[in-house]
Amino acid sequence: MRTGPERVLPQHRVRGWKGRPWTDYGLFLVLVVPNLALLAVFVYRPLTDNIRLSFTDWNISDPLAHYIGVSNYREWWGRDDSWQIVGNTVVFTVAAVVGSMVLGLALAMLLDRKLFGRNVVRSVVFAPYVISGAAIGIIFQFIFDPSFGLVQDVLHRIGIRHVPDFYQDPHWAMVMITVTYIWKNLGYSFVIYLAALQGVRRDLTEAAEIDGASRWTTFTRVLLPQLRPTTFFLSITVLLNSLQVFDIINVMTRGGPLGTGTTTMIYQVYRESFVNFRAGYGATVATIMFVVLLIVTLLQVRVMDRGEQ
Repeated sequence: MRTGPERVLPQHRVRGWKGRPWTDYGLFLVLVVPNLALLAVFVYRPLTDNIRLSFTDWNISDPLAHYIGVSNYREWWGRDDSWQIVGNTVVFTVAAVVGSMVLGLALAMLLDRKLFGRNVVRSVVFAPYVISGAAIGIIFQFIFDPSFGLVQDVLHRIGIRHVPDFYQDPHWAMVMITVTYIWKNLGYSFVIYLAALQGVRRDLTEAAEIDGASRWTTFTRVLLPQLRPTTFFLSITVLLNSLQVFDIINVMTRGGPLGTGTTTMIYQVYRESFVNFRAGYGATVATIMFVVLLIVTLLQVRVMDRGEQ
């Protein structure tokens, strides 16, 4: 007995590779090819050109680049300032990544609670992230000024008369630009963690509290594992952003004091290419950065994959 209209199935449907319809492959190409074309033009071609230029001696005002092989890499390896700049980059990057993520998570956990005026505070925390880094650098120059800045005023009020010279001491200059960068980009980690906290399972937290687990145990054994994908995402994006910091360093210290006191590898690329007019050597530093960053990212992905197994 027929209970309804029968569905007529096509007898012969054109199948493509692995039995999938050709229309699926056509839709895939329509969606993917334009994006691949943009990546090829604006990402992969500049990348390959940069690697090619790293084997040349090229003044940006000269229309010709002269091939010199691996001489730039040998020079970079043998220069004394190269390792100081690498050290500056590592110190700044680690401090920026750890500081912004730890403070961002702490603020997110605090402002995830039902507090009076929390929406206003959330906006205030995120606001510096959308402000120009150059503008923030100028503001923090006055804050850290050893003669009349806010920092020296606070230190004097609590009885500390010796104010660090943030402009002349390389170590304190690095502290200055690191604090400035963390303050500016704290809102990014804060917003991402705040969004992740909206999706955590409250029942697990409540179960841990019923079982008598301490707050630290609940945080490390219940909350952090649920935030692992978010932490992994932030560790990569914050790392990439911190390695590309230019505006704050250029405005506040110009890579100094004492020559390369706060010079990072990305600032060295700018200085060698556009100040010393050695674009080939600048491309060499950029290529080394790319290789190191690629290795670090692959290691992060591998660690994340092991953690999910």
